[in-house]
Amino acid sequence: MESSAAVQPVSQLSFLFPTKPNTKRNTFYPSSWPSKPRTSRPTRLHCQKMYVPGFGEASPEAKAAKNLHSFFTYIAVRIVLAQLESYNPEAYEELMEFIGRHSLNDGDKFCANLMRESSRHKGLALRIIEVRSAYCKNDFEWDNLKRLAIKMVDEGNTKLMREYVLETSKVESEK
Repeated sequence: MESSAAVQPVSQLSFLFPTKPNTKRNTFYPSSWPSKPRTSRPTRLHCQKMYVPGFGEASPEAKAAKNLHSFFTYIAVRIVLAQLESYNPEAYEELMEFIGRHSLNDGDKFCANLMRESSRHKGLALRIIEVRSAYCKNDFEWDNLKRLAIKMVDEGNTKLMREYVLETSKVESEK
């Protein structure tokens, strides 16, 4: 089968790539390009996300990650305690006593203090660090976290709006 359309050389397809001469460089650019070269000005990116004031250098996600980091330490301590309770009651008691004296609010500080307590405690700290990393990377269900957080926000908003409507409709109906 022969096609009736003739094949034209690329140079004759000017309707695809219209050109105009650039006399400064003796090169050709499409006519849709600006006639003068762009200056290197920083361009402002327009982000589609909300600006959240009051977080200083860190983003809300960075603050949440910091809290999750300490939460993972708490989870790791709970896991290690459960393991120790069944096969090493003495180490379990030592760790429980240490937890009574030190806060778990800052996970890294807790582990650093535990390492410096004694050589036995150093082993427990290393175990907690290992479990924390393994739990975060392998066991924590990140997708489930997002789904639950969205669900909780939606349910909370619905509850608050429902309560507000009920309160305001009672006031208006009593008038």
